[in-house]
Amino acid sequence: MEILTVNQVSYTYRSKYQSIEALKNVSCAFGTGKMAAITGESGSGKSTLLSLLAGLDLPTRGNIYVDSADMASLDRDRYRRTTASVVYQSFNLFPLLTAQENVMYPMQMQGKSRREASRIAMELIDSVGLGTKILRQFPTMMSGGEQQRVAIARALASGGKILLADEPTGNLDIANESIIVDLLKALAHEHNYAVIIITHNQDIALQADVIYKMKDGEMTDGRAC
Repeated sequence: MEILTVNQVSYTYRSKYQSIEALKNVSCAFGTGKMAAITGESGSGKSTLLSLLAGLDLPTRGNIYVDSADMASLDRDRYRRTTASVVYQSFNLFPLLTAQENVMYPMQMQGKSRREASRIAMELIDSVGLGTKILRQFPTMMSGGEQQRVAIARALASGGKILLADEPTGNLDIANESIIVDLLKALAHEHNYAVIIITHNQDIALQADVIYKMKDGEMTDGRAC
């Protein structure tokens, strides 16, 4: 089932001195139950597309639909709190919060009690393959792979079904890369998430159900694997 649809989207960065068209008439779609990869060289437009899918900005032209609703008509702050979450290459955990508190944070922002958020956070941390010993650890006490799994647990805490991952294995060794990719595939295939990965790693891209290739702001290829 398609949950995100990109229809003839263009995006232009404008400054006082110049305009740069980062996306040019891009169309693609993403469904729940599948892991999709968006690939391309630096400057191809893939990170700009991810930013638009996350609702951080709106297209200059064209439309992005969440189910049947135009992104432009949505409360995009609420969209990011309840529907779509982003996992970053640099993890972006709050350094002064423990693993459990990091995962609790989006639930408390939604109004859940501390007790309920704490219980769900423990379950989510367990679901990404981490034990109870990590609950009270701060990010500086964790390995890169552990930090990324906590970041994924925090993303799941929003309760939404769209998970956007920006080079999620870029700072990890091969062993942890495999763990994270397997976890993202399981979220798509076993838990019906729409997982969308930005990656330049072709080995990771080839594990996706759908691959979109970008070059110079254009979608040059899209296929199911």
